[in-house]
Amino acid sequence: MHTRESLTRDLRALGVGAGDVLLVQGSLKAVGAVEGGGRTVVQALRAALGDAGTLVAYAATPENSVTSRVDRRRTEGMSDAELAAYREAMEPFDPLTTPVSPSVGRLAEEVRLLPGALRSAHPHTSFTAFGPAARFVTEGHALESHLGEDSPTARLYDLRGRALLIGVDLWVCTAYHLADYRAVPPPDRPYRALVRGADGGKEWVTFEAPDIDDRHFPGLVPVVARGCAVLNGPFGDASCHLVPIADAVDVIAKWLVKNGR
Repeated sequence: MHTRESLTRDLRALGVGAGDVLLVQGSLKAVGAVEGGGRTVVQALRAALGDAGTLVAYAATPENSVTSRVDRRRTEGMSDAELAAYREAMEPFDPLTTPVSPSVGRLAEEVRLLPGALRSAHPHTSFTAFGPAARFVTEGHALESHLGEDSPTARLYDLRGRALLIGVDLWVCTAYHLADYRAVPPPDRPYRALVRGADGGKEWVTFEAPDIDDRHFPGLVPVVARGCAVLNGPFGDASCHLVPIADAVDVIAKWLVKNGR
């Protein structure tokens, strides 16, 4: 049974330090049995970062979109009446109250639930953050910039943040998308999402933004492994990678310019 203290020791041995800006992604299940569950995992992360550190998580919500792959899978084969009923029952995105998508994992939801945590306002690709740099990371997340220059991924780059990938492969890092924007910008496509309006009701927002995709990410593993000082080690039962975000984005962008997606 892992404890807050043992997990904090693991993080420090891995290289997480006080004052770091840390994007966490991965699997709570992979960490193994933890006294106190996911809340304890987040407490250990906060202890390793200290009061000067900032904890960040990807808090995406594809369920409130009618243009996401999640929506297409859920609505495939529905009749017109079934689809209308499904749309009527959809919950709008509210950065203050909407839970993180189950497809992202419980870890991000535990970060969102921290008292005082902030969240960016993008209805599809929000991030949540806790700590001194939380406002800088989360504010100004433009609709047209899911994971680009006007998004938390670019702010993590600016802050020389690192990504802790817990129990997942080295390619599972949302921040890598920033390299796509900088090297081979994806073409735009329309998006439509249901959000909570200023009056508390539901409203639809439609916008154009790059067609983001991560299907080429597995092929980037050797690029990141060769080009960055990636640290590897255990966190509980999980095998982890600690990735310098700016360095990874730079080497990926350089590789994409030369080789394409």
